Amino acid sequence: MTLVAILSGAGISTDSGIPDYRGPNGVWRKDPEAEKLVTYDFYMADPEIRRRSWLLRRSTHAADPEPNAAHRAVVELERSGTPVRVITQNVDGLHQLAGLPDRKVLELHGTARRVVCTRCHARSSMAEALERVDAGEPDPACTVCGGILKAATVMFGERLDPRVLADAMTIAKACEVFVAVGSTLQVQPAASLAGIAAEHGARLIVVNAEPTPYDALAEEVVREPIGTALPRLLRALGGTRA
Repeated sequence: MTLVAILSGAGISTDSGIPDYRGPNGVWRKDPEAEKLVTYDFYMADPEIRRRSWLLRRSTHAADPEPNAAHRAVVELERSGTPVRVITQNVDGLHQLAGLPDRKVLELHGTARRVVCTRCHARSSMAEALERVDAGEPDPACTVCGGILKAATVMFGERLDPRVLADAMTIAKACEVFVAVGSTLQVQPAASLAGIAAEHGARLIVVNAEPTPYDALAEEVVREPIGTALPRLLRALGGTRA
């Protein structure tokens, strides 16, 4: 059976109410200063940046985003019997909330549903940390060692987990179909996975509202809204056999 790899970016989650970053209405186009909230050096050096970051996390958590039709379509493809692996640039956990098994999702940039201490690396839930923010701690410290807490995500200035990246490259080389959806394909090394897949013979499909650097390599480029385009595309792939 055909192995389908799906690289998902921020665009797949916008229908769930989570704004993207680089799109026409992206967070950083509206407020370039917001990028500092997810940049490691700024975050570690400035308590005010950390305070603003926790407020942003609280507002995102309070919105309680739910999986949308695109996330559900990926689950339907997997349940149809087609081998599926998701490589996501997102940290929202919506693929898993939609019903995709954890073992079939590679979170390149970590998860915003957990927090980690930057000193002792102890982990705990984001909900627990946000309860402390609500209780009056603007910049909650690690309860184990007193170190600075951050979301268990890969900030700008941090390296991706090499084991996760290696697994992603293995999938990109092995798949027969590689669907890049909702990603600008500008952030490396994640974006290079599309090129790796194409170089190893995969059928590359790009589903994104704006042009990407890998469109010329793609067999198909889809500009239609993801919430309708991806379900239709994946239903068609569900009948594909090697």
